[in-house]
Amino acid sequence: MFKAILIEKDDAGYRAGLSELDASALPEGDVTVKVAYSTLNYKDGLAITGKGPVVRKFPMVPGIDLVGTVEESTHADVKIGDTVILNGWGVGENHWGGLAQFARLKGEWLVPLPPAFTPRQAMAIGTAGYTAMLCVMALERHGVTPDRGEVLVTGANGGVGSVAIALLARLGYTVVASTGRPQEAEFLKTLGAAEIIDRATLSEPGKPLARERWAGAVDTVGSHTLANVCAGMRYRGTVAACGLAQGMDLPATVAPFILRGVTLAGIDSVMAPREERLEAWSRLARDLDPAKLDIITSEIGLGDVVDTARRLIDGQVRGRIVVDVNR
Repeated sequence: MFKAILIEKDDAGYRAGLSELDASALPEGDVTVKVAYSTLNYKDGLAITGKGPVVRKFPMVPGIDLVGTVEESTHADVKIGDTVILNGWGVGENHWGGLAQFARLKGEWLVPLPPAFTPRQAMAIGTAGYTAMLCVMALERHGVTPDRGEVLVTGANGGVGSVAIALLARLGYTVVASTGRPQEAEFLKTLGAAEIIDRATLSEPGKPLARERWAGAVDTVGSHTLANVCAGMRYRGTVAACGLAQGMDLPATVAPFILRGVTLAGIDSVMAPREERLEAWSRLARDLDPAKLDIITSEIGLGDVVDTARRLIDGQVRGRIVVDVNR
C-alpha cells in the first residue's frame, strides 16, 4: 500500500484527496520508482481543483514532476538503485504522476539526477525550472545576448518566472520582472531583477506596436500580456512563450514580426526530446546558483497538497513548492 493524491470524477462529481492505494493499481511501465519528492505546479493546481481540463482519464494521480530511486526496472538504460528525475511526458494527465509514494513509468521518460543537485534541489527546480532553462536556451539560440538590452520576465513570482530571473541574472542579463504583487519586489530583486513593473501595464489591450524596449522576454502569461510584450520588442528581439496564466488567446497583429523581425519562440517542456532535456539539466547544474533555490522554495507534505493547490490557483503562492511525499 502507498499514499497518493487521487483525482476522481463520477456521478458524485469531481474531487481530489489523499488516498491509500494498492501497488497493483499502478499503471503499466517498465520502471518502478520509489518517489522521494514531487512538486506542485500551476498545471497540477488546475488538475487538482478542476479549474482546467488537464486530466484526460480518471482516476488520476497528479504531479508532473518527481525524483526518486528505481526499485524495479526492465529497461536496458535504467538500473535498480539509480536516482532519476521525471518532468512532463503527460504524467498527471494521461498517466499517473508524481504526487504519490510510488510511480510506474516508461524508462525513456527518465533522466539521471545531476550530481550537482540533491533530490530536493532537483524538485525545487522541477518542470518550472527546466522550462525556464529551455526559455533561456531559446533566447540564446536566437542571438539574445546580455549586451543587446533588457530582458523581460512576466509572471515573475511564479515557478518559471522566479527561476528564469535567477538564471538570466547570473548569466549577466539585465532583467525586468513583471508582477501583479508589488509587495514581492524585494524578493524579485534578491533573485536578480534590476527593475519591477506592474503587470497592469501589459495586461490590457494595447497598440500593434509600442516603444521598442525588450531585447528578449520570457512570457508565462499569454493573452494580452504576450501581445503587448511582442509589440514592445526591439528589432530582432525574441520572446520565449511557455505559459497561459492570463489566457490561451493571442490578440496580436503581425506588425512586430514583419516590421521588426521579432521571433516568437514556443517552448514545449512536456514532450521535449531527451537530448534537449539532458542539455537543459546540464545547463541548470552549471548556470543556476543553488543558493537561490532556498529563496524561491517552500516545502509541504502530501496531505497539504489539495489546500495548497487552491491557494496556488488563486495567486497566493510564490516561487516553487516542493512536496515531500513521505510526510
